[in-house]
Amino acid sequence: MGAYIIRKLLYGLAVLWGVATLVFFLFNILPGDPAQMMLGQRADQASVDAIREELGLNQSLGKQYVDYLNDLVPVSFYDVSEGEKKLERVAPYARLATLGSTAVVLKAPYLRMSYQSKRKVSSILGEAFPNTLLLAAVSISIAFILGLVIGILTAILNTNFLNKLTLFITTIGMSLPSFFAAILMAWIFGFLLEHVTGLSMTGSLYTVDEYGRGAYLTLSNLILPALTLGMRPLAVVVELTRTSLLEALSMDYVRTARAKGLRPWRVICVHALRNALNPVVTAISGWFASLLAGAVFVEYVFDWKGIGVVVVDALEKYDFPVIMGAVLLIAVMLILVNLVVDILYGIIDPRVRIS
Repeated sequence: MGAYIIRKLLYGLAVLWGVATLVFFLFNILPGDPAQMMLGQRADQASVDAIREELGLNQSLGKQYVDYLNDLVPVSFYDVSEGEKKLERVAPYARLATLGSTAVVLKAPYLRMSYQSKRKVSSILGEAFPNTLLLAAVSISIAFILGLVIGILTAILNTNFLNKLTLFITTIGMSLPSFFAAILMAWIFGFLLEHVTGLSMTGSLYTVDEYGRGAYLTLSNLILPALTLGMRPLAVVVELTRTSLLEALSMDYVRTARAKGLRPWRVICVHALRNALNPVVTAISGWFASLLAGAVFVEYVFDWKGIGVVVVDALEKYDFPVIMGAVLLIAVMLILVNLVVDILYGIIDPRVRIS
């Protein structure tokens, strides 16, 4: 298992390199000048050139690419002549050695500074990502628990009415676009039925009081965006659980377990369900990663202060370091989720462990 995890990590690093390369060249060949956006349309050319030089945008594309990768890797090489201030900003952890005019430093990945706010991208994402992670985790938990319960019940009862009802629910859940579902949920439960539900159309995890004296936790603002985001994975989990469990219940080992006189709940939970969970786990892992990357519309409609709102604002302002940092962060989460799922396969299904 250790060798397997190491191979997966190396594969993940190769994927990250590919993502970083693609994102860098994609955003550096797009039309538009970040320096011009920072200074405004009336800025003179001398000021624009000065900003481009400060940001390193006046260098060749190849040199910019090498510098970008150098900022991302944990062991980096920097020219001391660039200034101690820059080195402290890039690598505040440890300087391993100084080779002539080159400093060898050990650091965390440096995602650079925002063009607009002049803050570290890691700091901006560090504030927004926990909100997105919480929203995705609650959404996928709702989808998994409800989907598992509904899928098991429909598979055990297996009536014509329940099958048609399940098909209707899953079809609606899969076909309803997330942005339309978000607007619909906000309008119905946050506006029309606000006096009944007590829920707001918009709001983030923390709400500032009317006097601006401090922020307080508002978990009720999580309900509508979590339910909206969990609709599509819920539909998938219900259908997959029902189909997989029906197939497992028709297997010979289940009939043997029943013939031995085992209790029905033990036959279903221990024997049938455990073997039917593999496709469900695969779907949940994929959807969890997708929710992290695709919660943009839902977060924007409900004004949930997560990665989605940060990315939209950065796209409007040509703030490329923020966008590139967000994409890399999501890629890291995708790789970690897939690694965890591969390990879970061995725990759930002994056949995978043996192979």
